[in-house]
Amino acid sequence: MLSSMLDEIQNDPDPKMSYGEISVIQKDFGQKVQQDVESRHGFAAQADRRKLMAQARNWLLSATLRPTHSWVYWRDADVQTAPSTIIEDLMRHDKDVIVPNVWRPLPDWLGGEQPYDLNSWQESETALALAETLDEDAVIVEGYAEYATWRPHLAYLRDPYGDGDMEMELDGVGGVSILAKARVFRAGVHFPAFSFEKHAETEGFGKMAKRMGYSVIGLPHYTIWHLYEPSVDDLRHMEEMEQERKEREQEEKEQAKRKERVQNIFKDGRTQWEIDNAFVRDSIEEEQKAQKGAESVPNGDAKPPEDVPTAKKAQEQENPNGQQGTDALKNEDIQSSVEASAAKPAIGHVDTIDKPDNEKSDHGT
Repeated sequence: MLSSMLDEIQNDPDPKMSYGEISVIQKDFGQKVQQDVESRHGFAAQADRRKLMAQARNWLLSATLRPTHSWVYWRDADVQTAPSTIIEDLMRHDKDVIVPNVWRPLPDWLGGEQPYDLNSWQESETALALAETLDEDAVIVEGYAEYATWRPHLAYLRDPYGDGDMEMELDGVGGVSILAKARVFRAGVHFPAFSFEKHAETEGFGKMAKRMGYSVIGLPHYTIWHLYEPSVDDLRHMEEMEQERKEREQEEKEQAKRKERVQNIFKDGRTQWEIDNAFVRDSIEEEQKAQKGAESVPNGDAKPPEDVPTAKKAQEQENPNGQQGTDALKNEDIQSSVEASAAKPAIGHVDTIDKPDNEKSDHGT
């Protein structure tokens, strides 16, 4: 796969994509360390592992460095993200040895991001005192509780909004991304595969370059990103989180089913309650309208409309003969009128009727 990718790059139509020369070199140094995260980064394996890696770097350098080369750039294969102009950016500082800051992304439940390469640091008095107490072949490795050095680490000084060109002098450097001038190696500086001032590989390389008078610089605010490799604890926690997620989803499904069953059980009762409630509400509204209509009728001789047909019906019952009954009533009315006229005295003529003294009143009529 590597060869096919290199062929694709070298044959790219864009002349800026191809390299002047690419060499793929393979060599087995008999490393016995397993390649899982715990084995590679466990404290017990660090000293021997660092010494073997130093041998590999020195052998690779001797096999590839040409007299025409001005710079040597070391970069790990598991760098995830880096600026495309990183080589030019580092060269612009014109330092003998220079490294960027290296962080790694993390899952949200681990904080989102984390300093990764703790092998770039400045020396401390505590670490120097610690080195005096160790055996001659001991190797101090940074980032482990077994060696409390209290050194200022390049990684922890990062400001995401800081100046990417800001420089910081270093004593030890990490190996994720190193740019060094070729003359440093030609002068004899290398990656010690033994304990040099109680350090090996890249940290020993920084110490040796500094001892020989070369500048060793780090860029705290210029960051590249290393691939995230979950540890055994991370994997265990991921499994627990996945199990919790499945249990939570199952519980949510069961709750939804229980809610649906309850709704189905009380669905008819709720519907009947709504119907009854609407019926009562309509009855109250009709009663209120009727009361308002009764209050609008004036008091007096007015009779309800239904009284008229009742009186008429009673009259018809008293006169079942129809028209004959009506004519008889008319004749009675005429006769009554004649008798009344005969009994009524003429206007302006009053007759006086004498009464006995005991029946006379004070006033005459």
